[in-house]
Amino acid sequence: MTPQNPETGTVASNGATEANAWPLFYREPRVLSSVEHAQWRVRPTGVGFAAASNSVPVVVGEFAAAARSYPLVFAGPDNTPLAVLGVEAGRNRFVNGDAWTDGAYVPAYVRRYPFVFVQTRDPEGYVLAIDAGSDAVIPSGEEGSPLFENGEPSELTRQALQFCDTFTREDQATRTFAAALAEQGLLIERSANIAFADGRRTSVDGFQVVDGEKFAALPDAVVVDWHRKGWLALVHFHLASLGRFNDLLTP
Repeated sequence: MTPQNPETGTVASNGATEANAWPLFYREPRVLSSVEHAQWRVRPTGVGFAAASNSVPVVVGEFAAAARSYPLVFAGPDNTPLAVLGVEAGRNRFVNGDAWTDGAYVPAYVRRYPFVFVQTRDPEGYVLAIDAGSDAVIPSGEEGSPLFENGEPSELTRQALQFCDTFTREDQATRTFAAALAEQGLLIERSANIAFADGRRTSVDGFQVVDGEKFAALPDAVVVDWHRKGWLALVHFHLASLGRFNDLLTP
């Protein structure tokens, strides 16, 4: 598993985004402008865009909810937490057509699409962008909801701005948590060899999990500090979620 940066791309002063920094799902992020995108609208299209992704990033604020539906693992150079959505490459078993499986938690990373924050270089900060390559985005007409009304952000755009702001702050907290796990030497490489009932076999590798023995042996001072930060609970959610791998074997 090789996660892409969940947050964010980078934008230059002219509004252009750097393609090599685009996160998962995004093809043509455009910084929103009340002039350039005055007529743009967004229509509901479902979650078909996530059908080929067998994992997506999750942030610490959704560990409890996500752990009830998916295995949570860590991957990549930044030890990004991921919800595993399938054990076969190119298949998200929770997406059927344009719908997510009823009763399963929908990760915030999926819910924020087609919006995203991109990082500015001068001055340093974040601005709201939208994926112009999304089927949900239409440049004109009456279908869907407007991005701007009378030159001002619409309710849809304001909600997207708030959602992306919250996600970015959660992403920063998630990076701090993941770095602490690595600093304490708790993350260990794991792989899974999968045998399906119909005889097919596959393997999942390139991810890390928390070593339960090392976690139990943390110094008392670290335990107290992590308890106050809420990190002990996050580790327990993660460890409990690993039993969900068996759920991914069903058709």
